[in-house]
Amino acid sequence: MVSLTLLLFVACAASAQEHAAPVGKKGNWDISPWIASATGEENRDSLTEAQIWTAGVFIGKVITGEIGSGWRRGSLEYGFDLIPAFVTSKTETVYGGGFDPLVLRWNFSRRTGRFAPYIELGGGGVLTTANLPPGDTSSFNFMARGGGGIDIFTKSRQSLDVGLRWWHISNANLGLRNPEFNGLQISLGYHWFK
Repeated sequence: MVSLTLLLFVACAASAQEHAAPVGKKGNWDISPWIASATGEENRDSLTEAQIWTAGVFIGKVITGEIGSGWRRGSLEYGFDLIPAFVTSKTETVYGGGFDPLVLRWNFSRRTGRFAPYIELGGGGVLTTANLPPGDTSSFNFMARGGGGIDIFTKSRQSLDVGLRWWHISNANLGLRNPEFNGLQISLGYHWFK
């Protein structure tokens, strides 16, 4: 996944002309509803073992001006995710909700036309209606993710966001067993920059 994200970034940056993205100004707000789907493994080495659907709202704020040089030039954005919809079903359907209080996103300044890449790291927790995965585990799990994506600007301060991340979920030994979900998450969001 990391190599795919880097390949996507290099493709966009290779022929890019340097432009200041609207997200690159210190103090700008970023508000985005999003949906995502993940597929991964819990107990055996198969990326098709478990599927998770989520939906939420990302709220972020640019905390630095543009820094760096060349293709690395960009700005750091801090944000958080509210996740009111978390659904997985294997033997039974499990619902839940979560919160990512830490999302750090590096918005690259280089753009190719309407395309601007980013990378991010995030983490938080999720509470579900039943133990996840089923068994002597826990209904509360921690989440961690890392990856990147592309903002496709539809207007000067609005963009469609397509992201790809590695996603990890585990209970950190809150339950008797601690099987973990490791998989790939694909997301689609729409951003308004203020």
